[in-house]
Amino acid sequence: MSSPDGHNVAFFEEYHWPFAVRRYWQKPGSIDGSFDQYRFFLNLFAAIKKVTTNTFCRENLVCDQFCLMHHPDGNYLNLESIKARVMKKAIVLFFKLLLYPILISVITGLFSFQKKDEITLSAGGGEPSASYPANVLDKWMALQIRLMSGTPATFNGPFVRIYSYSGLAAFESVLPGISKKSQYRFSTQFLNQAPSMPAIDGKKKYHWLCSLNAAMAFMNRSMFPATNAANKIAIDSLENALQLSFAGEADAAVLERSAAYGLQVAQTIYNWAETDGYRHAGDTYIASTGPGKWVPTPPGFAKAVTPYWGRVRPIVAGSTENADPPGPIPYSEDSSSAFYKEAKRVYDISQNMTEEQKNIALFWKEINPGLTAPGHWLNILRQILQKGNASLDKAVFCYALTGMALNDAWISTWKTRYVYNVLRPVTYIRDVMKKKDWLSFAPTPPHPEYTSGFAAMAAAVCESLATVFGSEYQFTDHTYDYAGMKPRSYYSFQGLAKEAGDSKVFGGIHFAFSVEAGLHQGTQVARNIAATLLCKENFPHLSN
Repeated sequence: MSSPDGHNVAFFEEYHWPFAVRRYWQKPGSIDGSFDQYRFFLNLFAAIKKVTTNTFCRENLVCDQFCLMHHPDGNYLNLESIKARVMKKAIVLFFKLLLYPILISVITGLFSFQKKDEITLSAGGGEPSASYPANVLDKWMALQIRLMSGTPATFNGPFVRIYSYSGLAAFESVLPGISKKSQYRFSTQFLNQAPSMPAIDGKKKYHWLCSLNAAMAFMNRSMFPATNAANKIAIDSLENALQLSFAGEADAAVLERSAAYGLQVAQTIYNWAETDGYRHAGDTYIASTGPGKWVPTPPGFAKAVTPYWGRVRPIVAGSTENADPPGPIPYSEDSSSAFYKEAKRVYDISQNMTEEQKNIALFWKEINPGLTAPGHWLNILRQILQKGNASLDKAVFCYALTGMALNDAWISTWKTRYVYNVLRPVTYIRDVMKKKDWLSFAPTPPHPEYTSGFAAMAAAVCESLATVFGSEYQFTDHTYDYAGMKPRSYYSFQGLAKEAGDSKVFGGIHFAFSVEAGLHQGTQVARNIAATLLCKENFPHLSN
């Protein structure tokens, strides 16, 4: 009998070596498969013992002469050499068998630790923010929208700040509970002149919904100091009801500690917000005069509001860089000029409004009556979060991100407005086109024309939402169902922003070139914020 390579294996047959030993010489895949190293050595130990103790084995052949055993490397081995080699391999195999389970356990432990770290707190104890639903935040958003809609105003600026800083307070109040590896967090080091946030006790537990509840209650009380008595009671009632609902989820000490932390965060955010310069936005202003310059508009002929809002401190450092649009179309009263054609376009739409254009103009009218523009965008965010059943960490992240973009885009466009000080369509149509009784379909607000702050606001929020949810996101907006308006459906955030901007052309309060510039401005501000604050590993398209 010969092995596959032609060598004699009579020794194996004569001394009854197990078949598994003879398989050592088989080529991979031959006869019944490849060699099993572990089984081979077990059988080899048994064979050696049998050979060395077999009474009918010739001792002189086994011990003093070379065996007829031929190793594949071409060397003849005596029994002692075989035993030495076997023992060496056995020792190596033993340590492999011993160490492999340990190594596997270590690797498994590392993966388990990594997976656990993805959902555990970045600091402190208790359940991570990602484990909570967003229902508490949703209730506070709903109340904030109610407070906005019940506050008399002639423009949206104050509500922009409320949305923005409330979103930041919500985010910061639960940030210690968001995993450091979560995509739903950002570094606060780029927030403009922001103070350090209060620290938690890393050795103690926190209940993050309780922290959020305290923060939102404080922000709404502070941001609506002149709201009516019914609204003040509503704030107190919501805070107390939610606090009671937490009683079965954590002990009293944890809830007290969590509420105190949320309050401290909100106070820090609010005090920082009070230094952004908004109180001087309405300082005395003398408007530039001349052809094409803004003048008070009918029917109220109110003076320009907050002419210095463009000097308000942005929330994110560098957010408005490269966002300024080029100058507006050159002013001209010539009927063949581009400016005249833009005004005629607004006038022609007003004289031949389709039902769809009218519905769009009314749907985005927003104020007096309405939820206000920031309130509408906040409600759109609520609907998107509800649709996706968002966790708390994702919800506060989106609230903060859209709020920062909203705030800084508004500042950017306000600065542009008072640099160019362009007149409104109603002024041009009445004075140049001689349509003396013409009024815009929607009320013209008391501030200059270029660029459209409403369009900038829409683009900033939509760009931020696209960053998180993707640009081709579909949803239906039911914001004004309560007013009997039909819900409106959208198939992308870009389409949503464009319709919101176009609504102001349909409403007669903006030229189309102002809307286009505002959309660009808001988009750029949102992109600047995302590129500054967010991790490109979590949002790869930010690198494009």
